[in-house]
Amino acid sequence: MCGNRSNAVAMRSRQPLPRLWLMTDERMGDGLWDALARLPRGSGVIFRHYATRDRRALFERVRAVARKRRLVLVLAGPPRQAVEWRADGAHGRSRHRRAARPLLRTAPAHDARALAAARAHAVLLSPLFSTRSHPDARSLGPLRFAILARRAALPVIALGGMDAPRFRRLAPLGAYGWAGIDALTAQTGRHFGGDRSW
Repeated sequence: MCGNRSNAVAMRSRQPLPRLWLMTDERMGDGLWDALARLPRGSGVIFRHYATRDRRALFERVRAVARKRRLVLVLAGPPRQAVEWRADGAHGRSRHRRAARPLLRTAPAHDARALAAARAHAVLLSPLFSTRSHPDARSLGPLRFAILARRAALPVIALGGMDAPRFRRLAPLGAYGWAGIDALTAQTGRHFGGDRSW
């Protein structure tokens, strides 16, 4: 499941693997801060914002909020950068299994091959449904997602057109948790799931 078993144990002892994840990007604008303020404690944030001019400065602001609100903050990038920026983890396809300190590792996957090759604590499997960010991408759909998720050797986070009601339907099919952009930056809180079942 993870290249470095001690890293996995150390991370689990610090904080459980989040079931709800916010994926950040430039389209969020100032909605980023509202989304961070409304995320339940213990949720995860994968900081992307790849095209931001001063990415490190924005990351530091997000990290201050994450620490205050006890959110798990993962940096999209190599593990070495995640250590340098003092993130809780690294997101990506890095083959480096070791880091200077224990890191939570998440990886993206779109098919069975990427799912099997992931060296991480959790994998984000997408796109489950059509999304605004990737309108032309072929969606997995619930059936294909279920087949892949049940074969996975590590927790699978559903990504792509997800919200809390959809996660409730997918949890029995093998979804450990879910991640989103639009659903978590909407002005209403209904996407978070009023019954806190995420």
